[in-house]
Amino acid sequence: MQDALTTFFSQFEPVPWLCYLFPVLALGILIRCAVSLLTFRPEPEVWAWLTTPDGAHIPVTHWESLIGRGAGCDVQLGYPTVSRTHAVLTRYDDGSWTISDAHSKSGVFVNGRQTALSALRFGDVITMGGVNFTLIPLTKEQERIQAGTRTRAGHAVHQVPTLLLLTLFQLLTAIQLILGGCDPALELTAFGGLIGLEWALYLALRAFRRTGFEAETLAFFLCTMGLAVVSSSAPESLIKELLAIVAGVCVFLVVCWSLRDLERAKTVRYLAAVAGIGLLAFNLLFGVEKFGARNWIQLGGVSFQPSEFVKVCFIYVGASTLSRLMAKRNIVLFIAYSAVICACLALMKDFGTAIIFFVAFLVIAFLRSGNFATIALAIAATGFAGILVLRFLPYARNRFEAWGHVWDYALTTGYSQTRSMMCIASGGLFGLGPGKGWLKYVAASDTDLVFAFVSEEWGLIMAVLMVACIVILACFVVRSAPAGRSCFYTIGACAAVTVMVTQTILNVFGMADFLPLTGVTFPFVSNGGSSMVCVWGLLAFIKAADTRQNASVAIRVPHGVTPLPEEPDAQEAAEEPAAEDPDAVWQRPAGKEACR
Repeated sequence: MQDALTTFFSQFEPVPWLCYLFPVLALGILIRCAVSLLTFRPEPEVWAWLTTPDGAHIPVTHWESLIGRGAGCDVQLGYPTVSRTHAVLTRYDDGSWTISDAHSKSGVFVNGRQTALSALRFGDVITMGGVNFTLIPLTKEQERIQAGTRTRAGHAVHQVPTLLLLTLFQLLTAIQLILGGCDPALELTAFGGLIGLEWALYLALRAFRRTGFEAETLAFFLCTMGLAVVSSSAPESLIKELLAIVAGVCVFLVVCWSLRDLERAKTVRYLAAVAGIGLLAFNLLFGVEKFGARNWIQLGGVSFQPSEFVKVCFIYVGASTLSRLMAKRNIVLFIAYSAVICACLALMKDFGTAIIFFVAFLVIAFLRSGNFATIALAIAATGFAGILVLRFLPYARNRFEAWGHVWDYALTTGYSQTRSMMCIASGGLFGLGPGKGWLKYVAASDTDLVFAFVSEEWGLIMAVLMVACIVILACFVVRSAPAGRSCFYTIGACAAVTVMVTQTILNVFGMADFLPLTGVTFPFVSNGGSSMVCVWGLLAFIKAADTRQNASVAIRVPHGVTPLPEEPDAQEAAEEPAAEDPDAVWQRPAGKEACR
């Protein structure tokens, strides 16, 4: 069979004009995904009302709502006696509520009794700063409208045509690689397996009424480029890379399942914390050194990086660090956990990964505490640690010595970067063609230098479009975060996309000498099973934060709820009763206040 395929494809010559078609197809895929992800209007869900003494009704739009007079509070109270961050109001999956004191000056009272943490029932009087507030539920009509809104379609572009476009792109990629000299049987197996996997995942999610597939489409597009890179640089690893993608999708589904229940997620965090420390401890004891970092485990013929799996554990722990926001004990515990993680990575000399963890820590810590002083202290401590690293570790110091003028070190520490930039220039906008590049003969060209690798063989346009995929995911998370149901989903998604963006920046800018070369991978594209499994796990956090009913893996589809009709026009909307009346039909807040 293999000989027959080889004989068949040997009759054909490479098609020169295909190099112009690939950017067009890729751009079409990205535009359709971007339109679907970024054109919808994220709307916060109202779960209850908080009444004020003057009769106003303030919507509670999150499961964890920070209450105070500060501008960053979810429920902003304009009373001078209320602290800037006074209390945290929390809703649980079963519909119960609690309120906790956020170290306010005057304390929190429930029905006249001061409390640090108390259960709440609708109708209870909450006193903050000497002002009485009451928590009241939505009316039946408001609940009907809210439930119906969750069933409304959230995607603007049908996914099947986008998947068909991606499938065409993948088939043409396989053909181009075969005509460029790659093994036909191997290429058809790898890309055929990838096509089958993406369609199987789409149909499986569709069976559970999850039709939003934009984030997965972007991931599969990047995986396609990853298989193209491996086909040229290390064809013997092509099937292994495909198996890594399959394993990544399995991890994606497992993490998605775990995120559907917040109480389960809070329980799993302990296992995640132990697993993260255990993996790094095992790495310290039995790790082997590659490219200057002792961050690899060799088991028989299989090698992997435990630090990649720890990224998922780290975000899981950070996003679900206990249930109370603003609690100093929570922040201290998370800082200690982060310090242990970064210390282990420093001992392994894996400073690139340590930077990624540190940036993710800053995002999580700030979203958890909102305390700039805590963040400033962490940055100062890290800066001091960085000075010590550069002082006592020549390996890291050499990377910085060449930073900004690698051409002066073109034959030594700047060898990889100078060759990368030359290959980018030689590839031009549309590339030299698969297998025709020279960079594959440079060490780590399919991992640390993968942006230059793609630029040389597939063109700068394709390489830039890879970066655009990560940018689209980042913009989607930023856009969806204010309307997030729970801070767990919001923090998890923000941290996950931060890891992806940081990896992309370090990979691309390090290769181009804008930053020191750190040796981190490009998400979904770089050759490596550990990295592939990790980024698919991170994608699950982004899916959980999706506020669209038909896309989120965290929002359960209600049964027996009739979807609402289309939005009324402006005149009809103006005739609806005001939202301040809890007995009136609820009308969604708009603009900036909708994010409070």
